[in-house]
Amino acid sequence: MRPQSMSAVVTPLQEAGLVSGAPDPNDGRQTLMSLTPKCLRWIREGRAARQDWLATIISQKLSAHEQEKLQAALELLTRLVEE
Repeated sequence: MRPQSMSAVVTPLQEAGLVSGAPDPNDGRQTLMSLTPKCLRWIREGRAARQDWLATIISQKLSAHEQEKLQAALELLTRLVEE
């Protein structure tokens, strides 16, 4: 990706207060980007809202037996990605 293209992506994020940049101590031509506290809070709140939505939908749409099956499937999937 060309620097001009990256700037088109990063600038709006900086203007929104979601990322900030600092000079790379090892290479002054480079800028190290990091998420701001505002962005981290936004991510955390969004994740919590999605989790709340999912938990509500599961409890509303799935029977107790189906919820047990889902839990078992999640345990199997977790084993697959952890190994």
